[in-house]
Amino acid sequence: MATTITDDETGKPVVDSDGNQVGVVSSVEHGTAYIDPDPGITEKLMAKLGWGDSDEEDYPLQEARVQAVTDDEIRLRDL
Repeated sequence: MATTITDDETGKPVVDSDGNQVGVVSSVEHGTAYIDPDPGITEKLMAKLGWGDSDEEDYPLQEARVQAVTDDEIRLRDL
């Protein structure tokens, strides 16, 4: 079953299967979430407001790594 990533995920924390935060969704482009692994307060606020763009420090999140998308977070699966 495919997980749909939308612009609504921008600003959400990304957590591993143990619940540890590994980053924040900085932007969503063409259904791909881009993760900022070390966001500062400014980047977190900009992402929450939908003002974020991906940059060279952000990483695309592969759909196969997503276990679940909830109202509060994106949870990664173990591979």
